Amino acid sequence: MNLWLGGAALLLVGGLGPSLWAAASGGAGRRVVAQNMATLLLCLVFLLLAQGYGRTAYVDLALVVAVLGPAGTLVFARLLLDRDSGDPPGARWLTPVVAVATPATVIPLCIVTGPGRATVKLVVIALLLLAGGVATTRAVRRG
Repeated sequence: MNLWLGGAALLLVGGLGPSLWAAASGGAGRRVVAQNMATLLLCLVFLLLAQGYGRTAYVDLALVVAVLGPAGTLVFARLLLDRDSGDPPGARWLTPVVAVATPATVIPLCIVTGPGRATVKLVVIALLLLAGGVATTRAVRRG
């Protein structure tokens, strides 16, 4: 096991597991927030697995999750959340977590990857995650 796979395992156990548990229990607001967090963590896990195993197919999966995850969160926020309920629990932490976790994962991957097309793909995924995180946080907090 290398450092990249260790980071992926840490995100799976410490982040994705609790996020999936929260998405399966609790109120609608908590579920939407947990689904958004699980999307971010799953994308980062795919990026770490791609580097750890040396397989670029995982980067393509991360790109798909980075595009479809925020779209799913926006649909859930529109259909499930009441406008009168206020902020769901944990909604204020979404943007800071996205703003810290995405660069903390993508910048080391870009450094290891070196200049080229793969680095551009990593930067595009990071920008999609950051933009999607901000958009979904605004949608979830407004209801």
